Amino acid sequence: MEERTTRVDAKRFACRIAAILAYSTLSLLLLGGCTLEPEENGRRALPKSLRDVPADKLAYRFTPDVEPLPEFEVTNADEKHAAVQADFVTRRAEEALLRTVVSPDGQRVLAVYATHETPEGAFRIDLYSSDGSFLRNILPLDLVGAFPQSVAWSPDGQAIAFIGKRHPTSQTTETPQPPPLASPSPPEPSASVAPLIPSVPTFSTEQIYVCDRDGFALRPLTARDGLIYFHLAWALDGHAIAALACKEFEFDARMAEGRPTAGRPRLITLDGQERLLDDRPTDVLPVWSPDSSKVAAAFDTEVMIYDAASPNPTQASIPLHDPLLEASARYDAERLQASQNEQASPQLSPSNGTQASKPNAAPARTSPSPEPSSAETPLSFNPIIRLEWPQPDKIYLQTGFVRIYANETVTSYLRWHLLEIHSQIMILK
Repeated sequence: MEERTTRVDAKRFACRIAAILAYSTLSLLLLGGCTLEPEENGRRALPKSLRDVPADKLAYRFTPDVEPLPEFEVTNADEKHAAVQADFVTRRAEEALLRTVVSPDGQRVLAVYATHETPEGAFRIDLYSSDGSFLRNILPLDLVGAFPQSVAWSPDGQAIAFIGKRHPTSQTTETPQPPPLASPSPPEPSASVAPLIPSVPTFSTEQIYVCDRDGFALRPLTARDGLIYFHLAWALDGHAIAALACKEFEFDARMAEGRPTAGRPRLITLDGQERLLDDRPTDVLPVWSPDSSKVAAAFDTEVMIYDAASPNPTQASIPLHDPLLEASARYDAERLQASQNEQASPQLSPSNGTQASKPNAAPARTSPSPEPSSAETPLSFNPIIRLEWPQPDKIYLQTGFVRIYANETVTSYLRWHLLEIHSQIMILK
């Protein structure tokens, strides 16, 4: 009897082992369409990173109303490099220092400034050492910078990118003629002008320019006269730049409406090859994944992810209209309930427990709110206005209401949400 029981138990144990092995084998066949790396024993393994997963094979999980990471807060945005600012105060008082951009290694500083000769909104760029010593001018006289926030070092500090256009008073064409061998009356340089810089191709609308870390080898990265490039972002490995661009009339129309400038996202490699990522305009600045393999952009309530380092690029759409609408309804209901509870609760005096009175208390100031499209639309339901991609599998998105007026930008209902991305699960055939 004991021998028969032992045989039955052994048979059950063998069946369990077989089931476990079958399940393990099936698990190895489940993968989200990404490249599999064979191990030494011949078995296939899951990818080591999301870099190997094409954009159209990504899945996601959406979590509304999360706490933003501390690094999302913009602090000291207008703070200028002390040594460079001191040089402008003591030696260049007639020029206005707009901002400074320190190289990743901290050894060099870009001074973005305006003079009495630059048109309104335009600027020039000079290169300084970290001790405040002037090194050289970067822009030739027929080129001026545009959009000061676009001036950026590459992540490795070996290149500089900015947006510029032809100086309005310059007659330089897209194919400038070489300068004469000699000039009977050479121009006298001012206190801040280094030896004359050779001209480069310039355009009537804003284009992206790059140069090396010493300010040399300046050249236009884009050459599409008629398009206005107004934003750029380096890939973290420096292999390409993501940008936004629009047509002149589109730029002017958005400005007249008091809305943020919108452009079509595109990818530009350092050899000048340009790829249009989407034909829809967006006012959300595109962001790179930490491994520089993908770019994310947003259109209203939709997030798009594009492959940026693949010979066969794909793209993925993440529609969030319905989950954002549902989350906004809950958000408004919770705020209304909290407001009602606060009004129903008497304010007690800390000394005797009696209700405190504030006869002269001023009403609380509230920010202007967007007008709902219908009576059923929650007030907090707004489009995506900002993206952040701090970790390979986490994309943060901010929704909110934004309007630009003459002297200020008004925002309200700013909320952060989280997208956790991972590989899809599918059975390979």
